[in-house]
Amino acid sequence: MQPRSWPVPVIAGNWKMNMGPDETRAFFEAFCRLHAPREDRSVWFFPPALSLHAALEATAARPDLRVGVQNIHWEGAGAFTGEISAPMAVQAGARLTLVGHSERRQLFGDTDETVAARTRAALAAGLTTIVCVGETLEQRRAGELETVLGRQLDAVIDALAESDAGAPLLAYEPVWAIGTGVNATPDDAATAHGFLRGRIRERAGDDVALAIPILYGGSVKPANAADLLAAPDVDGLLVGGASLEAESFARIADAPAP
Repeated sequence: MQPRSWPVPVIAGNWKMNMGPDETRAFFEAFCRLHAPREDRSVWFFPPALSLHAALEATAARPDLRVGVQNIHWEGAGAFTGEISAPMAVQAGARLTLVGHSERRQLFGDTDETVAARTRAALAAGLTTIVCVGETLEQRRAGELETVLGRQLDAVIDALAESDAGAPLLAYEPVWAIGTGVNATPDDAATAHGFLRGRIRERAGDDVALAIPILYGGSVKPANAADLLAAPDVDGLLVGGASLEAESFARIADAPAP
């Protein structure tokens, strides 16, 4: 695993199916005024694929801001209408990708096996990859937190440990806290992140466990960003709704961190 070329914490905005090209340009015009370049953290964006080019153009003068895609297919090309391959994403200028977001798992049928295939394809193409894991409310109430997270992590751990694309990342996103306004407490996040870190250590050793940053995602807001960043084993934030408004996301991007 190559050392990462970017600092932690990582503050990432996942715009989901929001922000067309015009809104993207307007967002970055405001955001770049509100957030100055910093050497002590990384700020990343995942716009919709149709807005990737607009985001890249709008951040061309800001190398501190990186842009990626929200999902990639595991095949490099072929008859997969509506899909984007990792090589295509790289050719278009993306440097990052999300894989296995809870909405992809819940709404579009992603399984542990397809998430693993997407992860390998992304890393092989040289994309810095954030693999998302997390439990539903039903699974949490049933006491299955570690079972679910362990299964999801085990499906991708070999690909993560063997990556030559620079340090990959994990994002813990409790499904019950995404888009609900109900966020996990810093203690909840620390418990899940501590389990994931320990599982990586068991499967791949200390060096890999320390090299893979783990982000928290789920109803992150300016009001709770600093507390979440201060929690043990939390190496950054994956932000949804609060990343769609420039002032809100700028406050999160500048939140104090240990």
